Amino acid sequence: MDERILEFIAALRAAGLRISLAESIDAMRALEHTGVAEPGLLRGALRATLVKERADRPIFERLFPLYFGGNGITLAAPGDDGALSAAEGAHLRRVVEEVAAAAPTPVLAWLFTAIVSGEPLREAQLDALLAGVAPPEVSAPIFEPWMARRALREVQFERLEALLHDLLERLRAEGMRVEALEAIARTARQNQEAQASQIGRAVALSMQRRAATRRDAPIPREELLERPFHLLDSAERAALRSEVARLAARLRARAALRRRRARRGALDPRGTLRASLRYAGVPMDLRRRRRRLTPRLVILCDLSNSMREVASFMLHLVYALHDQVRRARAFAYIAELYDISADFHAARPAEAVRAVLQRIDAAYTYTDFGAALQQFTRDHLHTLDRRATVLILGDGRNNRSDPGLAHLRQIKARARQVIWFTPESPRDWGTGDSDLPAYLPLCDSVHVVRNLRQLAEAVERLVLRMV
Repeated sequence: MDERILEFIAALRAAGLRISLAESIDAMRALEHTGVAEPGLLRGALRATLVKERADRPIFERLFPLYFGGNGITLAAPGDDGALSAAEGAHLRRVVEEVAAAAPTPVLAWLFTAIVSGEPLREAQLDALLAGVAPPEVSAPIFEPWMARRALREVQFERLEALLHDLLERLRAEGMRVEALEAIARTARQNQEAQASQIGRAVALSMQRRAATRRDAPIPREELLERPFHLLDSAERAALRSEVARLAARLRARAALRRRRARRGALDPRGTLRASLRYAGVPMDLRRRRRRLTPRLVILCDLSNSMREVASFMLHLVYALHDQVRRARAFAYIAELYDISADFHAARPAEAVRAVLQRIDAAYTYTDFGAALQQFTRDHLHTLDRRATVLILGDGRNNRSDPGLAHLRQIKARARQVIWFTPESPRDWGTGDSDLPAYLPLCDSVHVVRNLRQLAEAVERLVLRMV
C-alpha cells in the first residue's frame, strides 16, 4: 500500500499539484492513524494533507479512484437470480470452458470467461492484457476515453459478441431452456459493459503512471519544442513555459540589435549628394534616412477550447517582448470581444495570461469570429492606423456563422498589415465549419503555429518586420 500511495502522490505532482516532501511524509503519518481499510477515511486523510488549493481538488477527486477504487466494477453470475438450476449452471461452466479454449487469443479467453462467469479480471490478468497493448502515446486526461477505446480495439473486445453467440447456440442445441438462455445473454452483456469500464480504468491508471514517470525524466528540449500544443500534458506545459522566457530573451536581443541598426537609418543618396556639394563631392558627407514610423501591434486572439493552449503561449511570448513591441493592444474573443490590454499592463505576462484564461470561460460558448470582428470595428476601429500591425490568432472556425468578411476588409483598409497565426494544418483549411480560405485573401501572410518552435519563428518574423 505504501508503494501505491507514493505512486498516487507522483501522479498528483505530474498533474500539476505542488506537493513537498514534508507534505508527503504528513500524508503517510496521517494514514498511520486512519488506516487504509475505510475508503472514506483514506480519501479524507490524503486530501487534507496533499491538497492545498481549491482548484486542485477536482484533480485529486479524478485520480483517487484510479489508485484506491479497487476493481471499480461488480460482475453478476447468471445463476445469482435463480434463473438457472444447479444442473444448468454446471452445464454452462463446461461449455464456457470449451468455447474459451477455442478463443483466438488468451486475452479473449479471459475476457469471455469473466463476462459469462461473473468473475472480474484479476490485477495480474489486467497487467498481462495491457502489456500486449501499445503503450499510451499521451498522458493528458482528455485523451483517456480515446486511449481506452484504442485498448479495447487492440484486444479485439468486439469479438466477445461472436463468442457469446457461439455459446448460446451450443447451449440451445444441447437443450437448455429459453428462459435460462435469455438470463445468460442478459447477464453477459451487462458484464461486458462493466468489463469495458474496468479496462478503461486500467488504461487511465497506466496513463497517469506514465505521466508521473515522464515528469521525473528530463524531456529533451528539441522534442519539447516540436511537440504539438494539443498533445502537451501538464509537465510538458510547465517545461515549455520556461522555454518561452528563454526564447523571448533571444528574440529581444535580436530585435534590439535590429532597432539599433535601424536608428542609423538607410543610406539617403539624394541627401548625401546634396550635402556633399559644398565639398565638390570630396570628401562625401553621408546622410541617412530616419525612420519615424513607430510600430503598433493589435492582437485578436481566439480563446475557445481548441485554441486556449496556443493562445496562452503566444500572449506570453509577445508580451515578454514588451520593450520591443511598442503600444501593443490585445483583444480576446470567443463569440464576444474582450479588451485584455489592461491585464498585461498591470501584471507580468505569465500572471496576466493566467488571469485572462480564468476570467474568460470557454465551457459553454461557441466561436463566432464574425461577431467579434463586428464588435471590434464598432468599438475599436479607431485604434488602427497605418502604423498598426493586426495579428489574428485563430483556426477560422465560426460554427457556420457569418464570417464577417466586410468587417475584416475595414480592418485591412486601415492597418499597415494583417498577419494570421493558425495551429491547423493547411489540409484542414476549409473543412467542416472552417472559413479560413475566405479570410486568406485579406491577410498579408499566414503562419502555421502547431508547436512552440513554429510559434517562436513566426513571432520573430513579425517582430523583426515591425522594428
